[in-house]
Amino acid sequence: MRYFYYVHTGHRIGLDRFHRAVAIVNELQKEIDITLLCSDFRIASQAREYGIKRAVGVDVVRNIPQIAVHGDKIIFDSAELNPVLHEDMCRFFSTFVRIGDDPSDAKHPGEFLISPYLEGEGICRGVVIGEQYFRPLPKTIAMALFFGDDDYEKDLEKLQGIFAPHKMDLLMGFYHFLGYENSLKESFGTIHDSETYDEVIRSTNVLLSASPQAVLQNLAAGGRPVYLQRPDYPHDFLPLFKELNIPVVTDLTQEQLMQTISTALSNNYHLMDKNNTKVIEFIRKTFNL
Repeated sequence: MRYFYYVHTGHRIGLDRFHRAVAIVNELQKEIDITLLCSDFRIASQAREYGIKRAVGVDVVRNIPQIAVHGDKIIFDSAELNPVLHEDMCRFFSTFVRIGDDPSDAKHPGEFLISPYLEGEGICRGVVIGEQYFRPLPKTIAMALFFGDDDYEKDLEKLQGIFAPHKMDLLMGFYHFLGYENSLKESFGTIHDSETYDEVIRSTNVLLSASPQAVLQNLAAGGRPVYLQRPDYPHDFLPLFKELNIPVVTDLTQEQLMQTISTALSNNYHLMDKNNTKVIEFIRKTFNL
């Protein structure tokens, strides 16, 4: 019997789920041999840089059974499931642990569920953030934008004029096109390479981001995040951000951006709960470790 963690990543959906997977796998691999399965071969090839001992690229989610065998155990972090595939996965794996972000989600009878919203039997309510983000760094960056790891349609290039008056720093995304920063440099201050992700997230006072995971990481690190709701991203995290009193921009204009930044500077944010141990213990219990 083997252990797997499947995470949905890619140049159109970013690395939010991957950052969550890294936090979980780095803990689990201290006691079990677990393989990270990524739907993008590029991030799978670089997973060792994040501390992951073994990672494999999977071109489509349906091909997971070609790597695993019946009776293996898996953590499934993706929204790709349809009802038929969901049922098949629950039957194929002896333990199927799913991580979901949808507030309207429901637990399948054959699975265990980790959710930021739901509670009940076989469900763990919690949000996983890497341990390093709870060790804040000095806030040497007053304000920065992280649009997300993906921007296939180059939306930021079209929107950069909205951010230009603030001359904030810019953190590039992992999947941004080579040389993309050259078309953005006139609208921003210091431009940080994607390899400095952890440092920038932890060192920024006011972080504007369309990445839900980056927003939560910055909050854990003592920052003042603002969430930018991209039209191509789901709205799953909005109820959680409301609970945490995180300002949200849904209509990106210069006026609304200025008002929201002003709000963030004086906002009373709620503390980010440290759920890692709770979630890891839930997984250990379901895996019978």
